[in-house]
Amino acid sequence: PSFSMGTLKTAMSIARATDKGAFSLIGGGDSIAAVNKYSLAHKISYISTAGGALLEYLEGKELSSIKAIKQNLTIDRYNFEGKKVLMRVDFNVPLNENREITDTTRIITALPTVRKITSEGGAVIFMTHLGRPKGQYDENLSLKHIVPFLSKALDKDVKFVNNCIGNEAEKAAAELKPGECLLLENLRFHKEETNADEEFARKLAALGDAFVFNAFGTAHRAHASTYTIAKFFPKDKMFGYLVESEIKNIDKVVKQAKSPFTAIIGGSKVSTKIHIILALLEKVDNLIIGGGIVFTFIKAMGGKVGNSLIEDDQLDVAKQIIAKAKENGVNLYLPTDCIIADQFKNDAHIEHCNINEIPDGWMGLDIGIKSANKFTEVIENSSTLLWNGPIGVFEMSNFSMGTLKVAMAVARATDKGAYSLIGGGDSISAVNKYSLAYKISYISTAGGALLEYIEGKKLPAIKAIEEDI
Repeated sequence: PSFSMGTLKTAMSIARATDKGAFSLIGGGDSIAAVNKYSLAHKISYISTAGGALLEYLEGKELSSIKAIKQNLTIDRYNFEGKKVLMRVDFNVPLNENREITDTTRIITALPTVRKITSEGGAVIFMTHLGRPKGQYDENLSLKHIVPFLSKALDKDVKFVNNCIGNEAEKAAAELKPGECLLLENLRFHKEETNADEEFARKLAALGDAFVFNAFGTAHRAHASTYTIAKFFPKDKMFGYLVESEIKNIDKVVKQAKSPFTAIIGGSKVSTKIHIILALLEKVDNLIIGGGIVFTFIKAMGGKVGNSLIEDDQLDVAKQIIAKAKENGVNLYLPTDCIIADQFKNDAHIEHCNINEIPDGWMGLDIGIKSANKFTEVIENSSTLLWNGPIGVFEMSNFSMGTLKVAMAVARATDKGAYSLIGGGDSISAVNKYSLAYKISYISTAGGALLEYIEGKKLPAIKAIEEDI
């Protein structure tokens, strides 16, 4: 107190000047402690938490962390006027027998980034794949089928070119005017795409001035258009809004989950879900397993599964997961009853039985009502929810109850304040089918990329934007 007068007078003077309209900034731990001591913090325009970083920034030095961020521009910092922007999107959408899109989610979620660019005088060149044509032209997988919907969604005529490289693509890109959009033909009609071929990536890169990665669903693939191409845009590569949103929302589950945290994992094969299940056992309080993968667990526990889908080579893995859950104190919930059928079709003969007592010649195609009620109870008492994979063969009405009950429980839990994230094409189709998408906190467009990100893997396409490759 004997030596505080000078600091007190300075603090009071700054507070009075701020009251008169001055802008005041205070930084450094001792200065902050002083204004707090004299109860004057509310009188200061802005209090910086930084000390040394603040001083170096004021000196005009480029701070290393800021430099690292600036090297990876977001679309909000970039001037798109007059630029032709190559945008990697994930328009790998499901088509019916008439080649009509049955779920438009992956297209719709990419459009805010497109509108941002075109409204600022940029032109967009879409790059995407559709299906797995294995390097050969396939009429059924041509992207020309999605042009009508894309044009309607953007309220402008989207141009289309029958190749993604070559003279025709180069001419179409060169003639593109500000505000216009061009869709290149299926990247995977060229085997060089999945081979991450550098020359193929160079030809794609030559079509534009900047590269925007807006396809989180493909981020786990080190392909020419998702990974290799980034090296040709060292100062003009960035994430689109969709990718930024995916990372932010998935991090709420991976890094900021509130307890109780419940994961619901479905699908058909244990082999495709081993790593995500093991990773989740280090994070969750409750793990619910449904879908076809359940029967491998039931058989591993000595149950009878009839003709149900199982993977005999994964029985030991299933036992391992059961033991790991117990070791980590995770509540593992498996169905106790199920709906069975004598054929894999909706009008088959149907029965209900305990899941470990399925007769020969019958197969489990959905969970039973007891299991559905138990899962609902666990889900509705959760604060964080992650759902990947359907619980039964929900595409057939007679085997959709389990998936519907889980979807409704997730929606109700979200209404109560839980944070819910759903990912994977089938899970998205389910919540869309039941008109519950608006009740979910966040729907991820990704399947494999989502799982690998949650596992803690560094996704190649994310690395390509964030680092020099």
